[in-house]
Amino acid sequence: MAKFGKWLGGGLGWAFGGPIGAILGFAVGSAIDSVVSVDGNVVVNGSHGRNRPNDFSLGLLVLIAAVMKADGKVVKSELDYVKQFFLKQFGSTHTQELLITLRDILQKDIPVQEVCLQIKTYTLYPARLQLIHLLFGVAAIDGQVHASELNIIQQIAANLGIKTNDFASIKAMFFKEVDGDYKILEIDKNVADEEVKKAYRRMAVKYHPDKVSHLGNEFQHSAKEKFQKVQEAYENIKKQRGLN
Repeated sequence: MAKFGKWLGGGLGWAFGGPIGAILGFAVGSAIDSVVSVDGNVVVNGSHGRNRPNDFSLGLLVLIAAVMKADGKVVKSELDYVKQFFLKQFGSTHTQELLITLRDILQKDIPVQEVCLQIKTYTLYPARLQLIHLLFGVAAIDGQVHASELNIIQQIAANLGIKTNDFASIKAMFFKEVDGDYKILEIDKNVADEEVKKAYRRMAVKYHPDKVSHLGNEFQHSAKEKFQKVQEAYENIKKQRGLN
C-alpha cells in the first residue's frame, strides 16, 4: 500500500472521519499506512471493515485521552494500562503507533460530545457499554477515580446514550458502595428472591462476552471481567440471603 495515508488523514480527516478524524489528523494517516490493502479493502489484523477514524479502537483512544486529561495530569500507571491493553489487542508494532497517536491527542482539545455522537452512530449498544467499562478501568488504575474523571465519564456515557441503570451498574463495579451488588444487578435491595434470580439472568445476557466478540479478543477479555463482576455480585447476594 502506497505511503499516502498520512496525507489522507491530514487533508481529508474531517470529511471522511468526522470529529475523530479531525482530531487524529496526520497521526491517523500514519496508522493507515501500516495496514494492508486487499482487493481495495482495508485490513487491520486480518479484519475487513470500516477501519478508519470512526473505528472503535480509535474512538476509544480519543476518549481515553479525554479521561486521562480530566484530572489535569497524566500518570505513568495510566499510560502503562493503556499500553498493555493495546499490546494484547494489536501487537507491539501497532501499539507503538497508537501510543504516538495518544501522545498527540493528549496535546489537543477534545470535543467530547461530537466524538461520542460519531461513536454512537457507528457502534452497537453492547460495545458502548464495554467502552464505559474500559474508561472506568483507565480512571481507576491509579487506585482511585478522581471526581473530574468520574464527571467526564458521566458526560461520555450520556452522549453515548447509555441508560442510567447501566451506567450505575458499571460504576458499582469500580466503587465500593452501599448495596453495590444490587446496583450491579440493577435492582433494589428489597426485591423478592425470585427477582434477584431474574435480574442475574437478565444481566448475564446483557454483559455476556459474546456481545462484543466482533471487537476482538482483548475487548472480549475485558468483557469477561465485567461478566465476572455480575457473577460475583449475584453470589454475594445469594450468600447474604441464604439462597441456593
